[in-house]
Amino acid sequence: MEAIIKTGGHQYRVKEGDLIKVQKLLNEKGEKVKFDTVLMLKDGEKLLVGNPTVQNAYVEGVVKEQGKDKKITVFFYRHKTRNRKKTGHRQPYTMIQIERIVGEVS
Repeated sequence: MEAIIKTGGHQYRVKEGDLIKVQKLLNEKGEKVKFDTVLMLKDGEKLLVGNPTVQNAYVEGVVKEQGKDKKITVFFYRHKTRNRKKTGHRQPYTMIQIERIVGEVS
């Protein structure tokens, strides 16, 4: 069974056993997470698209890691003024392992 969930302003296509990297959640390592915003369910050839979400469907997972992504460099420059600024940013993330997808596809 597959599902499309929405969390942190992004949509993710998940299957049972998948590891996904989502925007930082406040859960601790080892805690269970439940995603109620399921936009689509697919079981083999059967497909159920929500309007906007699928009723009585959710996805459960476990937090495996809290961390930060690779650093990206941000460079701000104005010509002819000697105005330059170089900064970096590391986006925090939460690594989640999907355990089960619950929902009826009819």
